[in-house]
Amino acid sequence: MTTHPLRVGVIGVGFGASVHIPAFFSEGATVAAVCARRKERAEKAAADFGVARSFTDYRRMLEMPDLDAVSIVTPPAYHYEMVMAALEAGKHVLCEKPLAMDQRQCREMMAEANRSGRTAMVAHEFRNAPGRAYVKELLAEGYVGQVQTVHMTLFRGPTERPRPRAIAWGSQAAEGGGFLGALGSHYVDCLRDWVGELSRVCGATFVHDRDRVDAAGRPVAADADEAFSFIASFAKGGWASMTASSVAPFGPGALLQVYGTEGMLQTPQPGVNPPSDGKVYGARFGDTQGIHELPLPQRFRPFSDPRDDRLMAFRLMVRRFMKGIAEGNSPSPGFYDGYRCLQALDAIRASQRGAGWVDIPGE
Repeated sequence: MTTHPLRVGVIGVGFGASVHIPAFFSEGATVAAVCARRKERAEKAAADFGVARSFTDYRRMLEMPDLDAVSIVTPPAYHYEMVMAALEAGKHVLCEKPLAMDQRQCREMMAEANRSGRTAMVAHEFRNAPGRAYVKELLAEGYVGQVQTVHMTLFRGPTERPRPRAIAWGSQAAEGGGFLGALGSHYVDCLRDWVGELSRVCGATFVHDRDRVDAAGRPVAADADEAFSFIASFAKGGWASMTASSVAPFGPGALLQVYGTEGMLQTPQPGVNPPSDGKVYGARFGDTQGIHELPLPQRFRPFSDPRDDRLMAFRLMVRRFMKGIAEGNSPSPGFYDGYRCLQALDAIRASQRGAGWVDIPGE
């Protein structure tokens, strides 16, 4: 049993600097090192947060003997090599989603995590968002009866006339960019968390705007998707659908709805991510109020963090990560959850290539 705070290295200082680093510090860990491809970005992040060391080569960072864990916040194309190297170096791993480029890589990552005995988790932090967590509890209690249909929509886009723009989730498919992986993965994980495994999927992705710019404002020819749609069957019965676009002018955000044999639940989102003050609405046969807001128990919103609306959910996941390290296990969402999510994403892409309905085998 160690007595020192958990010592973490963060690879990637975009979302890493806005959420990962603040979350680890807030939960009592020490961020001992940061790594970024550009030296000036690594040094700036280290200076901003008082981090002792900065690197441009993550392998050099992994050589640090006084580093317990790494948090990987890079494009998905780099996850596999970084996760495998970190586990081989004896570090615990928290990796952003989607966990890898495909399910084959995920299987190898799971095998290495099991071999190493280290704690390994994937960052599906929105399981902890208040609205989503409360819906999960209500479903488990039978609020809607047997789930028959889950319907999700997500529409966001420009409020000014389109022009070349940078995309937060990347413009290059070869790096794992695209709306399906960046946001769709969270929603696929939500379906699994709420209802259970998916058994079949049919879907497609779409590219509307190929003229974009990178983070530095330089023109790039983009091939990463900006929209997607899919239909899925659940292994235990019932089905789900989702349609999403990041280029829908004045898009209102997201709406997640669940319909069952006894009633319905829904939770709206003003943006692409579930808010820290999320609301849940419901109705059951026999209710006289119709669809009405269900008071959210305080335990689903244990604290607030005004620095970034994503921080509360992420900090709750960091607590699970640290607890897993202390107890010698890998809490959910673990690499298996990341693998099952990748199976669904791969199936959507295979469907688009002409496979039609694609079966997702059970494990």
